[in-house]
Amino acid sequence: MVQCTHQQVDLDAAFAALADPTRRGVLEQLGRSEASITKLADRFGMTPTGMKKHIAILEAAGLVTTEKVGRVRRCRVGADRLEDVAAWVERYQQLWDARFRALDDVVAALRNKENTGGQDST
Repeated sequence: MVQCTHQQVDLDAAFAALADPTRRGVLEQLGRSEASITKLADRFGMTPTGMKKHIAILEAAGLVTTEKVGRVRRCRVGADRLEDVAAWVERYQQLWDARFRALDDVVAALRNKENTGGQDST
């Protein structure tokens, strides 16, 4: 049985939330400025009820926070969770960058060997 840490569960929820293009668009919009659910619904051509469902998923994943101001629910980006997602992606980007640099070295060595007629230049 595989046990998940709290952070892994949060990352799973964050990536599941980010899998939807509408929710990514909502995050992009909220990155510019906070907005009400009604404003977001209008922007994305959907009903407020439909947008509430998207916001609920983003909020459960920690990607968005909401606050009720009078009769209006204001939404803003939940920066902490985005930082966690970015840190996770960065670790793998560093890993793949190192692997591609090593591959570049192999390709360069093979080209050098090919250009010298198969003789080892060392």
